[in-house]
Amino acid sequence: MKDNPLPMTLDQQEALLGIALCAAFADGHKADTEREEIRRIAESLATESTALNVPRLVHDVLLKRVTLDAMAARLTEHSHRQLAFEMAVCVCDADGQQSPAERSFLALLRGQLGIDAQHAEAFSHQAEALADLTPAELAAPVTPVIPMTPAAVGVAAAAASVAATAFPVVSVPPAQAVTGAADAELDRSILNYALLNGALELLPQSWASMAIIPLQIKMVYGVGQAHGVALDQGHIREFIAAAGVGLTSQYLEQFGRKLLGGLLGKVVGKTLGGVGSAGTGMAFSFATTYALGHLAKRYYAGGRVMSTQVLKDTYQSLLPSAKQLQTQYLPQIQQKAQTLDMQQVMNMVRGKQAL
Repeated sequence: MKDNPLPMTLDQQEALLGIALCAAFADGHKADTEREEIRRIAESLATESTALNVPRLVHDVLLKRVTLDAMAARLTEHSHRQLAFEMAVCVCDADGQQSPAERSFLALLRGQLGIDAQHAEAFSHQAEALADLTPAELAAPVTPVIPMTPAAVGVAAAAASVAATAFPVVSVPPAQAVTGAADAELDRSILNYALLNGALELLPQSWASMAIIPLQIKMVYGVGQAHGVALDQGHIREFIAAAGVGLTSQYLEQFGRKLLGGLLGKVVGKTLGGVGSAGTGMAFSFATTYALGHLAKRYYAGGRVMSTQVLKDTYQSLLPSAKQLQTQYLPQIQQKAQTLDMQQVMNMVRGKQAL
């Protein structure tokens, strides 16, 4: 993606976010819970931009008061049009492979935005490669973000101590329990996934947030595997959704914060080179990922007996402590963001490179 001429105008921001919302509703089968989550996100984003009325935009999209071609026409810069298409692809891929309705929507959008077919196909292929892991890629082991220096050992120990206090695992039969060194390693793995996902959220490139959900899926797979449970992507996506962590809405929220914070497209290249001030207050994906990992520990250690409501309530109870840790680890998150490029991230998702 090329550099965007920033700052974007309010009209351009609204068109970009409107197109992303159209993509979120393109399949016509969003569950009521996901629609409510998108409305919640709109209210949250509204607090970050007093100029852009995000809740009104959501209603306009849902009630078809705005048309796709009208929003596309507002984007006169090629880089903005390209960004709008890439964001739409990522939103459609967030909950798995594209449905026929989503493919039709993207084909229509590509034509209205005037996106080159070769570029569109190449980006869509990259997005699908991230969204749909093979069984081997899902199961591929990963290694920590934090090198095991003496200082890093202290970081991991501190995280394990917080986890033991804030996120106690229920008692289970000995055959199912993960104890001692294996349990500490699981805590460290969850921490490292959270650090990486927080760093990805600070990157301005359109591909960065696209990797967060696949990495969450790999994390949950690892937790289940540690407790002797064989999982597939379908089961994991259902678990994440049951916890109230919307897949499409989670990606849409990341995109909205980047857009309204003026971060999107500011820096392009192999490395970020520096995290902008707009990004330092974000990295909320650290908290989401960390809480989700410890929810998975409780769920699989407890024999998978939590109801949907208990899963949601437990996840919400884990978030406050996870957000506190997010603030504590912000320097590590920012440092990790300095080193990431797309090939690295693709290799991490596919298990070909260490975290």
